[in-house]
Amino acid sequence: MTTRNGWRSARGHIVFLLALVTAFAIVYALEQWETGEDAAASAWVADPEALAPPPPYAALSAGQREDARAAWAYFLGNTQPDTGLVNTIAGYPATTMWDTGGFLLAAIAAERLSLLPRDEFDRRVGQALDSLARLPLYDGKLPNKSYDTRTLAMTDYANEPTETGIGWSALDIGRLLVPLHVLLTRYPGQAEGVQAVLAHWDLGAAVQDGRMVGALPLEDGEGHELVQEGRLGYEQYAARGFELFGFDMGEADRVEAQLDWAEVHGVEVPVDRRDPEAFGAHSHTLSEPYLLAALEYGWDTRLRDLAWRVYRAQERRFEDTGTLTAVTEDHLDRAPFFVFSSVVANGEPWAVLTDTGENVEAYRILSTKAALGWHALYRTGYTERLAGAVQDLRTPDGWQAGRYESLDEPDAALAANTNAVVLTALHYWAMGPMLHPRTGRRTDEAAATP
Repeated sequence: MTTRNGWRSARGHIVFLLALVTAFAIVYALEQWETGEDAAASAWVADPEALAPPPPYAALSAGQREDARAAWAYFLGNTQPDTGLVNTIAGYPATTMWDTGGFLLAAIAAERLSLLPRDEFDRRVGQALDSLARLPLYDGKLPNKSYDTRTLAMTDYANEPTETGIGWSALDIGRLLVPLHVLLTRYPGQAEGVQAVLAHWDLGAAVQDGRMVGALPLEDGEGHELVQEGRLGYEQYAARGFELFGFDMGEADRVEAQLDWAEVHGVEVPVDRRDPEAFGAHSHTLSEPYLLAALEYGWDTRLRDLAWRVYRAQERRFEDTGTLTAVTEDHLDRAPFFVFSSVVANGEPWAVLTDTGENVEAYRILSTKAALGWHALYRTGYTERLAGAVQDLRTPDGWQAGRYESLDEPDAALAANTNAVVLTALHYWAMGPMLHPRTGRRTDEAAATP
């Protein structure tokens, strides 16, 4: 064989080998190339402390039972007799689906802890379900964002009646679906009422391509637009409500898709990577969604790690500054009346923002529901200090929202959400998560005394 013929014969093998080398190079390059999502995922190394087993459930002490009675007193004093719905704020006859969900969870906790006799529970919950099944709906599909608790009329956020409504919130509806599922599966006498509510609403209108969508009226008053709802923490929490009823929420569930990190007092805290200006919604990392998810659903590995980081940053702030810190969204007893107090908001540590993004740092509070919620979940020396610091905010009419950090005086707002979280936290302490409590209905100690 001549040299020339040898090269001709080997040429095919050489081409094959070059193609093989090229293929390996491409695969290697792809393995080394991380998108933003992949980078966030690979940077996610669980904090070993976050994976420690949760503390064991324990019977409520006499003092804790008084805490629970005070929280339930709010609902006793703020239920509208004609509709069975509960005011979001004491004496203010308006509600949202978020707060209605809180009321139903509070009623379930109160019944299981033997604060609410079963026949009275059935009456109260049955009346509320009947009202939910009769609500006028935005665009004939889903509950409006706000209602008058006396008349069931759709209202704006100033509680002024509006014939067409102001849109729907998929986040609010997702929260309400949690107690509806509990009622449907664990309280057979309420199943018919829950089914009537579900038949009245078009839940599918709030889900699109695995995400939650809310409705916002167009400025010209002609129709509405659908907008993606939820940021990291809130998005995953509310999506699980829809999942309970069989909806595919795969995109909303994907934490890694939007996960980024911010260092706060030496702790890598989870933040949402979406640009507030580009997406038209502020990004808050705060206690609320992590507390609610754990108290209602129980822990999963992903949630435990993210929640621990949010909690730990607040503990670290206390260690570094001496200021007790438990921050979340809360009602205030003065203007601007509602704030998002965050570990990080729009990239700024410890920001306190209104719903329009105005900075109101003077109104940061030590939040009652955050303090008692973290204590139920972790029961550390720090959470014990938090719980002790808000104990004097318990009143005969319910728990006040918190204590102003810079003003050193109570935030005396009495709110449904504060008292609902207090009750679900105490339920968790004694019985575990709302969706799967330790016992069928109640502990022996809880059943002993009404």
